[in-house]
Amino acid sequence: MPTFGIRLRDAMRARGPLCLGIDPHPELLAGWGLAADADGLAAFCDICVTAFEGFAIVKPQVAFFETYGSAGYAVLERTIAELRRAGVLVLADAKRGDIGTTMAAYAAAWAGDSPLACDAVTASPYLGFGSLQPLLDTAAAHDRGVFVLAATSNPEGASVQQAVTADGPGEGRSIAQCMVDAAAAVNRAAQPDPGSVGVVVGATLADPPDVSGLNGAVLVPGVGAQGGRPDTLAGLGGAQPGQLLPAVSREVLRAGPDPTAVRAAAERLRDAVAHLI
Repeated sequence: MPTFGIRLRDAMRARGPLCLGIDPHPELLAGWGLAADADGLAAFCDICVTAFEGFAIVKPQVAFFETYGSAGYAVLERTIAELRRAGVLVLADAKRGDIGTTMAAYAAAWAGDSPLACDAVTASPYLGFGSLQPLLDTAAAHDRGVFVLAATSNPEGASVQQAVTADGPGEGRSIAQCMVDAAAAVNRAAQPDPGSVGVVVGATLADPPDVSGLNGAVLVPGVGAQGGRPDTLAGLGGAQPGQLLPAVSREVLRAGPDPTAVRAAAERLRDAVAHLI
């Protein structure tokens, strides 16, 4: 099987550079006339699977499934399987990060052979980029991808991510830039093909890290309802054509529950970001 980096590149070229979110938070469930329980969750996901067939990649937000316990995980497993049967890449927005055997267990769950394993998973490197090694190794062994949080758009993130290193190999760089550079180092082995380690950079950031040397995808959340504008994304952080992957959720999901309306909203966003390829 081709690596995730190659699969994602090909999917973005063929189906557009857009990552669609499945975020079944209680307000959306209520807005769609669904109960905030496992049955409502399942109905919500069924609509999303129907609406998102034929798009490049879909990102279920794991937290909104965890809240229903084992029943929620059962819905997530089924949703992952149905999306993949439809030919859609699946990115689990799990944001896992830990050390040692715990990180290895997370890796087995989200990037190994478990029913939860997806084409890629988000991860937090803020216990040190090296703490992600079990996940990076497991993902590589199974041709899966990892999107590493680098520079998020939440105000609290800047106190850590924009801090500047005082000494050592990263001297004078922001912590966010160090994370991008560490991901780039992993991706060098894939050249000339794209690497399978991407980074997450918020769409609304005024001073994003330089991603021009990443040789991987940049997931860009915050487009649409959170204020990010599709027409201003080109070149974010020095990104090259075909590198940026805008992520949208509420901007599309609030068109529901009619799957035709949800799909139409997704298609409009896909057209709006087509210039990024």
